[in-house]
Formats: sequence, structure tokens, C-alpha cells
Amino acid sequence: MKSLCLLKMENPQDIFSSNGGCVRDIVIEKYLVESKESASHVQLACSMQHCAFPLDGNELCIWNTEDPSHQLLILRGHHQPITAMAFGNKVNPLLICSASLDYVIMWNLDECRKKVLQGLVPRGTVMGSLLGKVLCLQLSPDDQVVAVCAGNKILTLDIETQAVLAKLQGHLGPVTAVEFCPWQAGIIISVSEDRGFKVWDHCTGSLIYSSSVLSAYPLLSLFIDAGSRQLVTGCADGQLWIFSLMDGHHYRRVARVDLRKKTETFFTRRVKSGLYSQPEESWLPSTSALGKGEQVGVTFPILRLAPCDLSRVPHSACGCLSSENTQCLWIGSSVGLFVFNPANLEVEAALYYKDFHSLSIPLAGSCALRSRFADGKALCLLASLFGGKIAALEVDPAALVVAQQCPRVEQGLSVPASSCVLPTSPLYLGIAKEKSTKAASEQQRAKRNIMKDQFLVFHSKIKSSGYASAPHLTMFSPKTNIKSEGKGPSRHRSSCTWEAYAVDCTVPAKPGPRVTAAPARTRVCCIQYSGDGQWLACGLANRLCLVFDASLTGTPAVFSGHDGAVNTVCWSHDQRWLLSTAQDRTLRVWSARRTELALLLGKDMFSKPIQSAQFYYIDAFILLSSGPEFQLLKYHIDTCKDEIKRYKQRSKSKLVCRLSLTDAGDVTCLSAVNDFYSHIVLTAGRNRTVEVFDLNAGCSAAVIAEAHSRPVHQICQNKGSSFTTQQPQAYNLFLTTAIGDGMRLWDLRTLRCERHFEGHPNRSYPCGIAFSPCGRFVACGAEDRHAYMYEMGSSMFSHRLAGHTDIVTAVAFNPSAPQQTTIAVVQGTLQCLAQVVLPLCIECRK
Repeated sequence: MKSLCLLKMENPQDIFSSNGGCVRDIVIEKYLVESKESASHVQLACSMQHCAFPLDGNELCIWNTEDPSHQLLILRGHHQPITAMAFGNKVNPLLICSASLDYVIMWNLDECRKKVLQGLVPRGTVMGSLLGKVLCLQLSPDDQVVAVCAGNKILTLDIETQAVLAKLQGHLGPVTAVEFCPWQAGIIISVSEDRGFKVWDHCTGSLIYSSSVLSAYPLLSLFIDAGSRQLVTGCADGQLWIFSLMDGHHYRRVARVDLRKKTETFFTRRVKSGLYSQPEESWLPSTSALGKGEQVGVTFPILRLAPCDLSRVPHSACGCLSSENTQCLWIGSSVGLFVFNPANLEVEAALYYKDFHSLSIPLAGSCALRSRFADGKALCLLASLFGGKIAALEVDPAALVVAQQCPRVEQGLSVPASSCVLPTSPLYLGIAKEKSTKAASEQQRAKRNIMKDQFLVFHSKIKSSGYASAPHLTMFSPKTNIKSEGKGPSRHRSSCTWEAYAVDCTVPAKPGPRVTAAPARTRVCCIQYSGDGQWLACGLANRLCLVFDASLTGTPAVFSGHDGAVNTVCWSHDQRWLLSTAQDRTLRVWSARRTELALLLGKDMFSKPIQSAQFYYIDAFILLSSGPEFQLLKYHIDTCKDEIKRYKQRSKSKLVCRLSLTDAGDVTCLSAVNDFYSHIVLTAGRNRTVEVFDLNAGCSAAVIAEAHSRPVHQICQNKGSSFTTQQPQAYNLFLTTAIGDGMRLWDLRTLRCERHFEGHPNRSYPCGIAFSPCGRFVACGAEDRHAYMYEMGSSMFSHRLAGHTDIVTAVAFNPSAPQQTTIAVVQGTLQCLAQVVLPLCIECRK
């Protein structure tokens, strides 16, 4: 071993966190080498137990992490500085390929070690010579072919015969990374400084697909995820691009992620949650600098991507990672290492080199990463951007994630009510009223049963003689044989057949009937199906509410009275009442059977327009938001018909409680379950937060900071329907959406984003979202005149439904039948999409 090689063992850096105490062994610098020539911008290599890096330019150094003597295996054969190296995928024999301006050499490490022990000089096999400057090497999964990226061309060489199999040309700039497709033999994907990627068939030497220019900066790294069948590439400005490689998706884009913004959001959430409020946190990744704006212009060039398995994260420690979200990505950048979750497009952990004083390299020019299956730790090899230092790090991702996770909610939150209503709860009023009503009826029934004084006769009825009574005259006889021709929801109530919802249906994609909601170019603001799936209510911008038959046939029932655009419609649980709100600061409850006004809450009750309103707690309350607060109202609707005093409103409401957001910002939307008893109310504010209220306790239970990059304009809960049943845990899922930030799926139990959907264009107009009754699909509107359908297990949309003439503003699933309705904004049209029932044995349903 040369004297310039320095072995350096450091003590592990302790990390103090408010939720986990002292977490040891997050990162350890296992080895440090000082080289005469810089290895910056050189492709380094890591395997399960080995690290490979250039020493003094033209010497290939191999370090075995399991060797207690820490001796370096030095392989000589290049006369020019080594520019790239890559390990093979097989363990026996373990191959490594190195490249320079003069040679591309393949080495068998087992044979090289034997020759060194015998005192001989190890020799490799020259695969090619004078191929140019090689920036990247990659071996095929079976170690039969090596891809050599020399300049703007890719050469595939047979390892056994050293023959050139194909010469792939088409890039306009130097190729920076290449990967073999794990599930398709003969397919390779490459990225280049021309800012695009290409898909090749190296068996035939043909180009299959060429992308457009993705960024203004060159693409540096590439990773193919065999599990989700996605392509991930990173560029020099910190942008991460994800594309789908599934058959039929035609390499469509899944997401684009700004690593710097995601990291800022990551630390902002933890600062607001109080995780970084301890005095010992001075080592943490510049949380104060983020607040002062000192890192606004900093970019994170993505040097290397590698898989990261978080299955070893203890669930009891953080309780945050579901089994589906444990497969993450290591992102190696010049400033640090990041654990990125491709399911929810979030940063799970961040490690900055400069914040750990035990690390010798604060700024990296090259990076190599590899996770070990034995202990779950990752091996990271860094080359300094300035100077000749090369360091090998051992990182424990489980300890890193646990130390930086937000603290858990002390009491587990659940949408289905798991406890009785407390006497101090605002919801206790409804229970007390119900009990008092039952008690009064029982008392009246008891009074009727008391024996009273009667005449001494033996018959209960005595025939009158007729002398003391006036003759009976028939004033009128009611007609009882009239057939009802009303347009209210009651005319088909007796003929409604309650059948189970077909949960094995495919995505609704068959075009159905279309109807114009208004003759003029009127915007449709909102829609909702009734609980029995027989009626569809929609609110229009022309101050009207319409109720259609679910089949969109016949003449709709018209509810008029608002003086502004109707922004909310909501059915009661028993389908007797229809609630609507408008921009005129009024709330109206209509009789759905007679299309008459039953309850009016006027402008004097609200200082600002009502943003959201609904029935709550199985029609026991009305829940609404206005300004910075939401209100819980107890109401009574008088159903007695008094033709003389019909002009008097005998229905009334009473304010039960009024709750405001934590930061007193305006409420943009709210959501609660009305189909079953639930104490949870979800709200969103102008400050981009989502706040959870527990009305059983009458206070705020949790706050999700930075839920979206913009204010949330709709919250949609997985409520199911009366025609289908889901697992109890599924009701804790809810969706949020914001303009320009797609949809996010959250789990109330962990307050974590489980999946991010952003394959639909939504940049300037608030488009609606909906859960399917079976909980398997998510639908949303978009600005490209399409409705998009997602499956819960994938971030890529499965169907893109066309046929609309303008922006799709709202979507709704029929709760009783596999049917969906979409709305176009300007023309105000409704379209019904039918669903074809197929067996569940389809492969994509497994």
C-alpha cells in the first residue's frame, strides 16, 4: 500500500432528535484516500462489499469493506487517467470494467487476487482501445455485454469475444449515463448532455424512442426501477424526471421534481412540527439558512441514483412508512445524500456533508452508491470536487429516517368513531336532543296507557240516537287514485333496487348520454350524486341548482333563489333535503321532493362567502366554513304544512360551536363524513396547511404543514357508499388537490402523503377530484378537456377520457352503479360514462 493512502476511522456522529432520542451510527467515514490527481467527474463504482476508484490518475484501486486489514488491491494497465469504472452484477465471478483514453479493460477480481498472492502482476482483458473519452460504463444483468459511452455514441461489446455488437449513434452531446432494462433483454436507455434520453435495441442497433429536450441543463444520472417500471433521470440543476416504461404508456412523463424545493419543504415541515427546536441541532442542514434565504440560488446537481430499501425502519419508532413506501431512491448530490420516495414524490431524509464534522469532503464532484442487503446500510464513495480526496462512507438509512421524521400524533386519529361522544363534546347536543325526544314520546305513550274514568257500559262504542247531533254532510272526498307526476326524488323511491356495487369493474370509459345543463355558456361549479345513486345535483354559475335523473334523461328539477354563483351542493343522508351555498353569503336547504325552500341562513350570519358546507353526523348538524373559521350548526326543519302561515319560516338553526384555524387564516375547503358517525373534520387554509379537528374533543388535533405548494381547493375523503364495503382502515385515506401541484393521497393515521398524482395538467383553474365507491380509483378533471383516472397503486394515470369541449371542472362517481359523470366548464355539459364489468382475473388487477 502506498504511503499517500491514509486510513481514517471516525467515531459515529450522534444525532439528537425530539422523537427518537440519541440515534447512533447514522454516517461513518470508513476510509479516506488522498490521490495526486483529482477524481472529480469520474464515474466511481460500488458493489456489495467493494469500492473502486482511480488512484493517481491511471491506477485502479479496489477496497474490500469486509477485509479487516483494509489493504487496497491496485490494478495497473492504463497509461491515461481512468475516466469510468463499473462492477458486474454477478458475485462469482465478480467483474469490474475500467476505461481511459487508451483502453477499456475488463478485470476478474478473483483471478487478480490470486495473482497478487502468488506475487504476480494481475492482468485484465482489453475490450477496446482508443475509443475516445469514456464517461460511463455499464454491464448487462447477465454480465455478457458491456455498454461503453464514448463521446456521443454507445458501443456494446461482447465480454467473452471482445467483439463490437452494436454502435448506437443519435445523441447530440456526450452520453453521461446508460442502463440496461432488467425485464426486456436487448433494451438499453441512455441520457446525454443534449438534455434528452433515448431508448435503444442494442441487438439490432436501432433507435426505439427519442425524447424531447427535458431541461436547460445536461442530464447526469439514470436509474430504472424494475418494481414500478419507471425511468428516473436527474440533471445538473437538481431536477428529477420520472417516466413510465409500462407497455402502452409510450414513455409518458409521471412527474418532475425540484430537489431543492422538496428539501426546503422537508425541513420547513419539521421546523413547524417542533422537531428542530432543540439547542443541540446546530449540525442540522441549515434550517436557519433556509429561513433567511441564504440558499435560494443553490442547486443540487444529481450525480448518482441508486435504490434504497427502508423496510428496516422500525414501525414503532416513527410509524410513518407503509409497506408500499419502503422502496425509495438514494440521490447522490454534490452537497449531500437524499432519500427520495418516488410514490409520494417527497424527500424522506437529507444528509448534508458539511453538517457532519467527521466527514472530510464537504463538496463532492463524483458519487457512487450501493445498498447492502445484509444489514440494510448503504456504501457511499465520494470524490472531492476540489482536491484529490476520496472517502468511503457507511450510511444507515433507517437511523437517518427515524431521526428526521416528524413526531407522531399522540392519540391515534381515525375517521370512523372509535369512542362514545363525551359530555363536553359539541356533538353531545345532538345525542342529548335525540334522547330527550325519545323520553318525551315515551312519556306521552305512558299517559295514554293510564286507565281513565269511563261510563258504566259494557261496550266501548255506543250508538247515538241522533237527536243531539247535526246531520253528516260530505264536504269533499279526496282523490286517491292520482298518479304522481312530480319531478322530485321520491317518484322512483319504491322502484329502487338495492344491488351491491360491482367492485370488479374496469375503469369507466364508455361514453354515455350527454346533456346541456344550461342554454347559455354557463359554468358548472359543483356536482354530487344522492346516496341512493338515483339523482344528480349540480350547481351553476347562473344562480340555479338543478337535479337530474342519474341517467341524465327527462327534465331536471330547478331550485332558484340564490343571488350568486352556486359553489356547493350536498345531499342529506336520507335524500330528503338538498343543501346549497352561493357567493351571496347564503345557505339554503331545499325540500328535494317539492323543490321548496325549507331553511334559509341569510347574509347577516356570515361576514364572508361560504366556501364549503355539508350535512354532518348523519344529518344531525350542518357544517360550513366562512372566512377563518368553520361553524357547527344544529338545525330543525319544520315539515308541518300550514297553508295559512306558510309564509312564515318555522325552520330554525342554532350555532353549536365555532372553531378557527391555528394561524387564523381563511378556510379554503373542508370535508367530513356524513354516512356514518365520525368525529373528524378536515380543513385546509390559505397558508397551504391541512388541519385536522376532533369534534369529540372540540379542538384541533393535528396540522399538516406545507401540504401543497399552493392552497388546497378541495379535500375528498374515501367515504365509500351504502352499496359497497371497504376495510375500516381505508376510510382514513383522503385526497387533497391544489392548482399546479396535482393530487396527494394522505393517511390520517400517520398524517403522511402516501402517493402523489400529477400526470394531469392543472396549472390555473381549480379542477375537481373524486374517490370511487370501491376505493380503487381516483378521478380528476383537467385543463386539456379530459378527465383522468388513476389506480390507487400507481402514480401514473391509467385512462385519459376524452370527449369534452372545455375544462373539466368536477367529477363524481355514482355510489350505486359503475358510472361516472364529468363536467365541462364553459358549455356547462354533463356526460355520463358507463363501465364495463370484467372478471377480476385480469393481470393488471392482481
